[in-house]
Amino acid sequence: MASIGYLICFLASALLTLLLTRWVRDTATSRGWVMAPELDRHVHTRPVPRVGGVAIYASFMTVSAASLLVPRWMGPRFALPVQATFGILGPAFLVFLLGLYDDLHAVGPYWKFGIEGLAGVLLYMGGFGIHQLDLFSAGRILQTAVSLPLTVLWVLLITNAFNLIDGLDGLAAGSALFSTVVVFAVSLLIPNPMVTCLTIALAGAILGFLRFNFHPASIFLGDSGSLFIGFMLSALALAGSQKAPTMVAVAIPVVSFGLPILDVAIALARRFLGGKPLFRGDNDHIHHKLLKRGLSQREAVLVLYVVAGAFALLSLFLLHNAGMIALVLMVIGIGVWFGVQHLEYAEFAELQDLVRRTKKRKHVIANNLEIRRAAEALNSCAEFPMICRILKATLQPVGFDGFGLQNSSTNGISDSFFAPLRRAADGGLQYCWDDAASPEPAWELKLELAATDSGYPMGHFSLFRTAVTHPLLVDVDLFNYEFRNALSRAVYRAMNRIQLSPGHQVREISAPAAKIVSIPSTS
Repeated sequence: MASIGYLICFLASALLTLLLTRWVRDTATSRGWVMAPELDRHVHTRPVPRVGGVAIYASFMTVSAASLLVPRWMGPRFALPVQATFGILGPAFLVFLLGLYDDLHAVGPYWKFGIEGLAGVLLYMGGFGIHQLDLFSAGRILQTAVSLPLTVLWVLLITNAFNLIDGLDGLAAGSALFSTVVVFAVSLLIPNPMVTCLTIALAGAILGFLRFNFHPASIFLGDSGSLFIGFMLSALALAGSQKAPTMVAVAIPVVSFGLPILDVAIALARRFLGGKPLFRGDNDHIHHKLLKRGLSQREAVLVLYVVAGAFALLSLFLLHNAGMIALVLMVIGIGVWFGVQHLEYAEFAELQDLVRRTKKRKHVIANNLEIRRAAEALNSCAEFPMICRILKATLQPVGFDGFGLQNSSTNGISDSFFAPLRRAADGGLQYCWDDAASPEPAWELKLELAATDSGYPMGHFSLFRTAVTHPLLVDVDLFNYEFRNALSRAVYRAMNRIQLSPGHQVREISAPAAKIVSIPSTS
């Protein structure tokens, strides 16, 4: 009898939502309660009503009220505890009002968090909270000072997670439907008629709404829908975990809500790494990245449905074997790693580079020391062959393939005086460690040589790489100080020696015709 009651509850909720959604859509459109695509993160192309949460809330509450008022029609097992039910529906009403007001007006993030936090406190006072965690205290009940903040944090996380992924047609509602199925299954296997009834009513409402919300959507959930659904799922997960083994009670909701939780975690991490406000919206959520990779809205949503379904399936494995928690988390971790790599977030690429540079910091320090020693050696150098030997011995292990020298004073002087430097096509001098290497650099660092004590500029010096296959393990800024000054003086002394050498006419070193001032500062 109970199973028939649940089926009736589901069908009634779905049918009522179908009717109410059409009415809400038409009414909102006629009165201009629509959202135009004004921001970069908006992907719709025409004004669409965003108060779909009204239809979901109204149909859900109607079916829930009927379940409270007429339990005799469905059998005593279907009767809901009134006080416990209102312990969930009361705070949910507060969250719905918050979302509805935000749909019609603007509400700042801190006001949102404050009201959602208040709803979390009311939920805790109604008897639903995180009271036990084997991870921290095996078999021990947590004190209120710990359990209340954990409960509020859980409510804030899940409520806003479903709000954040509401960026494509049908994404938030479809993802919530997968999570709702998991909560429903848990409530059946670990009997909790109240959670079962409320969950099946919510699932019916979501399914009925998806008829109008899937691409191309004619109505959006809005904050009234996404916040309400997120809060209800966070509350029902807490209520359904009351009789479950503690670790399973924690792990199943976390895994089943994997997609929205993952999106929140990635959003906060990349905004923190990028130095952006944590609570300001952007167009780099997971669904946005899929669109940027060429997927259509429908394709992106279907891909994320598969991801949400995978999270839901993995969470159900834990019902039969709690010992699989470690294995499930490992599978999820590997999948998330490869998925984030595929999305190519610049913030995480930079973080990976930072980790690699940190691991190689010992080599960076060694190379930096070689640059400093080269500057010391150049201070006593007065001829080009020696300069070339010092630079090759220092710069080749670092990753450079050669260097160039531009100085107008070298014009008209026999190339033999500069060996092993060779005359380049632009008239400057160039030395490549490997004669067979391509003389065309793929990467070049140019430094203006410091003026001498006599005031004559010395042109510029360039370091180049003919192929960029690995990062430079050196602080490039080191070249701009002691090394640059020492090299400038060494070139000046070498030029003076050539000017005074037998068989060469003595002439004054002149300033170059043009000054090149390209000094990159990347490392």
